[in-house]
This record gives sequence, C-alpha cells and structure tokens, in this order.
Amino acid sequence: MAGSGRLALRTLPGPGWVRGSGPAVLSRLRDAAVVRPGFLSAAEEETLSRELEPELRRRRYEYDHWDAAIHGFRETEKSRWSEASRAILQRVQAAAFGPGQTLLSPVHVLDLEPRGYIKPHVDSVKFCGAAIAGLSLLSPSVMRLVHTQEPGEWLELLLEPGSLYILRGSARYDFSHEILRDEESFFGERRVPRGRRISVICRSLPEGMGPGGPGQPPPAC
Repeated sequence: MAGSGRLALRTLPGPGWVRGSGPAVLSRLRDAAVVRPGFLSAAEEETLSRELEPELRRRRYEYDHWDAAIHGFRETEKSRWSEASRAILQRVQAAAFGPGQTLLSPVHVLDLEPRGYIKPHVDSVKFCGAAIAGLSLLSPSVMRLVHTQEPGEWLELLLEPGSLYILRGSARYDFSHEILRDEESFFGERRVPRGRRISVICRSLPEGMGPGGPGQPPPAC
C-alpha cells in the first residue's frame, strides 16, 4: 500500500512531489493531480497567515464533521480579503482554473491542529465543481489519493508550506483523497512530521449553481 516505503515513482525532477503505484496512474493523473512547490513566497505565506489568524483564533477545534471526514479542525468561509491576499488568490485562479470556469465566491479555509487529519472521501458534485486548488500554509503534509474501484491504484502528493495543489476531473471523482495523520505521514521513505496546517481552498462552481452557493458544505482538503 502507499505508506509501505516502496521506491517513489516521480513525475518531477529533484526530490519529487508526486509518487504513485505505477507509471499508468502517474500518466493518467499527470494533469489532474498537480503540485506546484514554492507557489507562495515566504512573505506571501506570512500575509495570508496573518490575515487568517484573528478569525481562526475565535473558533475552537472540532473533532467531528457533518460527514465524519475531518478530525481536529476548525474552518471558515471567507469572502473579504486584503488587497495583497486578493492578488495571491487571483494568481491561484489563473494557475488552476480555465478562463471559462466560475469560482465559488467564498474561499474555504481549513485549519488542522497538529494531530488533526482528513479521512478518505470523495467530494460531492453537488457542492463543488470539477476543480479545486489549495494553498498549504505552516506545515508540510501528505495527501493520498486512492482509486475508489481499484484500491491498488494510488497517488501521493507532498504538500510543503507555500505549495499549491490542484485536483481536477478524474482525481476529484474517481479517487478518494485524504491528509495523513502525523503517525502515518511518510512520503516514500521520508518522514513528513505534521504540525498545524492551514489550507486555503478555491473551488469551481458546480453546474447549475449561482456563484454564492446555497450554503454548501465545503470540500475537506
């Protein structure tokens, strides 16, 4: 299985940020599960973290979720951003979404405590469109995708602070995704210690839904 420490299969040079069960799944998801390391500068990461902290601090960490997908989290939906943060989010939109894709107007912000995690799940098509893109802040983590019908097919993404991940199409609907808990957090042979992790998630609009979304539950990752 994905956490067994077998040799990583890479799609990127150097240390690599994507590994999988074999060349076929890596090829299939090459454009559907993407990691862009270093998307944020240290200053941009600080800008987002500083803006989010006051709002997150007012909320308590929770240990259950409406669909039992998340443990040890707090979250919010944010529509108003500073000029500097809006510029970052516009870069995310340009990098991850096509010119014809409309985004949900609230951005989902998810804060996982150091021992928090996200269980395997597939986002409902009712609440999110064909693509999501997430910025990772504060702590590295490993996202695992497993095919819902063929569990021997899997992919793992190394999400370092300042990175951007993009899930589209088949990676969204044919594979479950999860954020590994601290004791399982390995990327091949590499231990990836978990700390507090904040993700800032932009989502394309589900078909037939207005940009505001009718109180939709957000995706977990």
